[in-house]
Formats: sequence, structure tokens, C-alpha cells
Amino acid sequence: MTATTETAILAGGCFWGVQDLLRRYPGVLETRVGYSGGDVPNATYRNHGTHAEAIEIVFDPTIISYRRILEFFFQIHDPTTKNRQGNDLGLSYRSAIYYSSDAQKQTALETIADVDASGLWPGKVV
Repeated sequence: MTATTETAILAGGCFWGVQDLLRRYPGVLETRVGYSGGDVPNATYRNHGTHAEAIEIVFDPTIISYRRILEFFFQIHDPTTKNRQGNDLGLSYRSAIYYSSDAQKQTALETIADVDASGLWPGKVV
């Protein structure tokens, strides 16, 4: 690993599929699936309450930016459908960005605005 890494946490449907695509991206050093944004402490596959299936992405910011990870994330899932990705339905399949700093929050808001303006998806990011 490099001396400086950053972490992104994203939810975009079934975590296995999203993880498989993200872990192959140059600059992504490691990924881990889990649950985020919910009401159950120590969430598990069988008991995750209102958590979303999420992926933790550790990346080298000298190779790939947080913005580029978000751009790719918005290409590999439909962020305009609430609580659904493909045939997977329910709160745990929602699209979400769990930022860890004000800089990540600002980048996320700017990227969402650009995705909405691009017409890539028929609706707005939810």
C-alpha cells in the first residue's frame, strides 16, 4: 500500500456485483463488503435492519480520485431508482454515498449535480 490512502463507502444494490466491478479499477487497493446507514448495531446478512449493502473502497488518490470513483459508481448502477437495483428490491439495495469528510461531501454533491445534468439516466439521482 502507498503511504497515503483514502476510503470511500458506497451502496449501489447487491454488494457482490458492485464490489466485483470496483475492485478491478486501477488505483483501488482493497474492497470490503458490509452494511452501512442503518439502525442495527453489528449488522449481519440475516439481520441488517435498515442498513444498505455497501462497499468500502480503499484507494490510492495519486492514481484515482474520489470523483472518478463516484463517476464510475454512477455508471455501474442506476442511482435513480429508489430502493432497487434490477430485480433486487428493498431498502438494503438503495443507492447511497457515505462520505467521511466535508471534501468528500462536496465532491459527491458536485458529481450528483453533474450526473443529473448529463442525461445519463432518465431521472434524477435519489
